[in-house]
Amino acid sequence: MKTDIAKLLQRKKKQIFENWVAAQLADSNLRDELMSNEELRSQSDELLDVLLKTINNDNLSDVYSQAFEPVREILAGISVFRAKNGYTPTETGLYVFGLKEAFLQAIQGEMKSDLPGMIEVTFRMNKLMDHLAIDTFDTFIKGREEVILRQTDEITEISTPVIRVWDGILALPIIGTLDSSRTQVVMENLLQEIVVSGSTIAILDISGVPAVDSLVAQHLIKTVAATRLMGAECIISGIRPEIAQTVVHLGIDLSSIVTKATLASALRHAFTMLKLEVKRVQREKSI
Repeated sequence: MKTDIAKLLQRKKKQIFENWVAAQLADSNLRDELMSNEELRSQSDELLDVLLKTINNDNLSDVYSQAFEPVREILAGISVFRAKNGYTPTETGLYVFGLKEAFLQAIQGEMKSDLPGMIEVTFRMNKLMDHLAIDTFDTFIKGREEVILRQTDEITEISTPVIRVWDGILALPIIGTLDSSRTQVVMENLLQEIVVSGSTIAILDISGVPAVDSLVAQHLIKTVAATRLMGAECIISGIRPEIAQTVVHLGIDLSSIVTKATLASALRHAFTMLKLEVKRVQREKSI
């Protein structure tokens, strides 16, 4: 008689769960700083419960059927949770493979007198859990990519601050490589601040840009053009000797843009444009 896999696993549910959790807690690489033992047990119990309610002899070979949708949803949630909390793909995959090991222990202990049946059920369970593990890997990678993209956006926002250095004067220090997407962020931040502050001069400081090639130069020219369309003048500061040589060598024309070697020089030029004069005041010593 063909073994009813679902009933067999339901009978052994408690044993499967305890063996699986015990193996996780005994693992020397357990990341208990990322998840408490109670959370681990709760997460594992939820997955096992839904999986055992889903499995039957007919759908065991079709993990991508509609019946397994609740299982895949829980695994996706576990994968994303682990991706956001610092687990590695290997650790997340081993979590699923640990459940497979617990399943096989229960099956082999229950069916040791029926070798052909045990081989068949073992093969089918192996295939099922391997597919679920692969699905978990895919979801984990997508979750990690989302985390990386979000962090990249946050770093980009932080690394392109627009600073009001004086009434009517803005400064935007650029650190790192200036690519198309970052240029867009720079433009948006700068133009928005020009509107909010009513500033008429913007200083782009590229002291922190490691190298300037033709593409970076084009991005800078576009930013300057957009600034001028908003009624503000733009000064580029931080032109180091090696950058000046590169610009000349590449034949890039920056003659229509005011450039300065340092931010201090750019600020002095901005004061001149606004007809401002800053003087050191010598205070009288008190007697």
